[in-house]
Amino acid sequence: MSLPLIFLYLLLQALSNSQDRIDENCHEYLKPSVFRDGDLLLGVFFPLYYMEPERDMIRLSFLLEPEYKVVASWWLWKNYQHVLAFHFAIQEINKNPHLLPNMSLGYQFYNGFPSDQFTLWSTLHWLSGQGIFVPNFSCKKQDKSVAIIAGTTATFSAEIGTLLELYKTPQITYGPFDPLLNDKDQFPSLYQMATSDSSVAHGMISLLLHFGWTWVALFVSDDMKGEQFLQYFEAEMVKKGLCVAFIHKLPATKRLYASTDITFMTGISLSSANVHVLYGEVRSLISVDFAGEYFLTMGKVWIMVAKWNIVVHETYRALHSFHGGFSFSPHKGEIPGLKHFLKTVDPSHYPEDFYFTKLWFHIFTCLPSGSLCGEIGDCPPNTSLEFSPGDIDIMTISDSSYFIYNAVYAVAHALHKMFLEKVEMGSPGDAAQPKLLPWQLHPLLKKIQFRNSAGNDISFHETRHDVVQYDIQNIVNFPVGLGLMVNIGKFFSKSSHDEALVINEEMIEWPIAFKETPQSVCSQSCGPGFRKVPQEGRPVCCYTCTFCTDRDISNQTDAEQCIPCADHEYPNMERNHCLPKLVTFLDFEESLGMALACMALCFSVLTAAVLWVFVKHRDTPIVKANNRTLSYILLIALLLCFLCSLLFLGRPNTATCLLRQITFGLVFTVAVSTVLAKTITVILAFKFTKPGRTVRRLLVSGASNSLIPICFLIQLALCGIWLGISPPFIELDTHSEHGHIILVCNKGSVTAFYCVLGYLGSLALASFTLAFLARNLPDTFNEAKFLTFSMLVFCSVWVTFLPVYHSTKGKVMVAVEVFSILASSAGLLGCIFLPKCYIILIRPEKNALKVLKKQSRVF
Repeated sequence: MSLPLIFLYLLLQALSNSQDRIDENCHEYLKPSVFRDGDLLLGVFFPLYYMEPERDMIRLSFLLEPEYKVVASWWLWKNYQHVLAFHFAIQEINKNPHLLPNMSLGYQFYNGFPSDQFTLWSTLHWLSGQGIFVPNFSCKKQDKSVAIIAGTTATFSAEIGTLLELYKTPQITYGPFDPLLNDKDQFPSLYQMATSDSSVAHGMISLLLHFGWTWVALFVSDDMKGEQFLQYFEAEMVKKGLCVAFIHKLPATKRLYASTDITFMTGISLSSANVHVLYGEVRSLISVDFAGEYFLTMGKVWIMVAKWNIVVHETYRALHSFHGGFSFSPHKGEIPGLKHFLKTVDPSHYPEDFYFTKLWFHIFTCLPSGSLCGEIGDCPPNTSLEFSPGDIDIMTISDSSYFIYNAVYAVAHALHKMFLEKVEMGSPGDAAQPKLLPWQLHPLLKKIQFRNSAGNDISFHETRHDVVQYDIQNIVNFPVGLGLMVNIGKFFSKSSHDEALVINEEMIEWPIAFKETPQSVCSQSCGPGFRKVPQEGRPVCCYTCTFCTDRDISNQTDAEQCIPCADHEYPNMERNHCLPKLVTFLDFEESLGMALACMALCFSVLTAAVLWVFVKHRDTPIVKANNRTLSYILLIALLLCFLCSLLFLGRPNTATCLLRQITFGLVFTVAVSTVLAKTITVILAFKFTKPGRTVRRLLVSGASNSLIPICFLIQLALCGIWLGISPPFIELDTHSEHGHIILVCNKGSVTAFYCVLGYLGSLALASFTLAFLARNLPDTFNEAKFLTFSMLVFCSVWVTFLPVYHSTKGKVMVAVEVFSILASSAGLLGCIFLPKCYIILIRPEKNALKVLKKQSRVF
């Protein structure tokens, strides 16, 4: 091998060994904390990585002291934005001449994440001040610590809060609000920067109502907070008519990706609910990320709360998994200068922060000059976190970062007020060289109130929960791995009765399974014309659609009940609109009315013709033999019967309604009583014809004719009573015929009507009975048989009339009555007079006196 090659080989080998040593130094086991000195110190806990002890360190021995050396098993680089927001707040305060002048804030921050082994590990380090900690023992020469800022999760805050409470150390949490931590009896030294999220349930329900999502699945953590949310959310859903498709409680876990029950994925894939609501502690919700690939392919819309921003920042696949979902985040203003700080900061500004160095090297595989391990490839001058990859979004300010910024300022303002009070009390020396105990901050923190640089009012007072504003963010994931949280709306809440939701639907990116706004309903909406019928044993959102009846409509979607149209209206064929009804009646111009009118006129003409024949041949034996006076009366009555049917046709009015039934009853009474008189005359003529008898004298005197006015007067009295009690009147029949209002005449007193009709029927029955008994008398010029047949037809027509009349309505009922009048009158005319007309006109030879020789003479 040539000398140059040997030299090059040795150089590369040396560089490689040097690189290995540098890498080993830069990636050595983690230090307990990052420290920067100051006049006052803040202890801070950030969730930067999950850690597991080395396997040979897990084994416990009573003979050997256990080691505390740990390594990071999972880095949460997105959360480093919390550290940068903290650095920015410390930097602003230390440069501010009006806030803590002549003093500097230092810090000591640790990794903080609840786990089985290491929940209190960092806390004990901070309390003891040594690498190897001893509980209840501090090696700090001068304790300058004033407060703790911690808690992305309530679990972590509660666990360290129990320990911190022994020293009355204030703990300000920057995680989501938790009512458990708000219990001042259990955590009197704990303050939450986040406001209560009780209004988020109203915001979610408003969003569901806005898009018409009534069939929703709920995922909540299996803890007290999840249970409280579940009870309240379900109650509000019931009030708004929303339904729960199913509920799944996510098991709380203290270890990342521990064995958890994910069989709920089967339920998700089979569920008809396209919208899922998620709520709970971060540690329990992270387990959902296991099945992220299913969420995307199934195309579900996920609605989350602000803490899911934390999940998004702590998992690699969450944005991809929940693409197209929504997140409710408390509204926060933009902090001036923070984004510029994030663009320009690099590890050289904070050489003590080995986390920053690791993050920078992880992103850019280089380091700026002056930083730890700066020998590893200097970065170009324009290298900035602004160009970090999509899976590590440093520039989008999260809720936790905003709360951290406010928490630092809250402590600073409390300290500033404390020192001002000391100066006012005449203790300038104490103010110049502060020495305070952490518990002294509590009275000031409880009353602290200031406006941050973003323009938001900050305090720990209960009144801050009165007015709530949420930003509604759409989770968007691009194919290149860039994830964004896009503001698409807002929700305002002052009270349960004063809420407002604003949504810009054009900006919404839906899951890829949906081409348009997705639906999430148990049953498809019932359109206009239908009403909802609940399904027995299922939620109210599950129903069938039933077409409205022929008198009802529904003019809206998902109508609970159909609405009846007014009496003067009727439903259209689709049952979604009421149309005005046409006023109608049995008119002369329509076919049925015209046919009945023609029949009445024809029979009237025929009756008049028969009357003319009888008058012309009044001196013939057949006319004289059958009592021509009664025949004239009967023909005139029948003529009036045919003509009175015309009163039932045409537009009803008060006059025609009164005349219809009264005229009908009176003229038919005359007709039937005349038939009765003729029948009695026949019987008297053939049974009681011996001279000298009283009955004969009655017959000769025409006493039977007096029966007609008697019967007429009785019927007239009944009609007078009818008119006096309840006369007929005009009525609108709105139900008999679809789309029409029929003008009809109400009979008024039904009892009076049937009394008139019953009286008429009794006369007819008497006539029929007498005629039937006289049917076998000598039949030459004897009309007893004709009278029998006529009354049989008459009675048959009116007996048939009654059931048919009561089974019809509207114009048909009127037509049935008119037809019965015509038929019964035609029966009397045809059976009594047509045979006589036949003899008079066709067989005149039978109309002679010789026919009467064998018969008794009649008048």
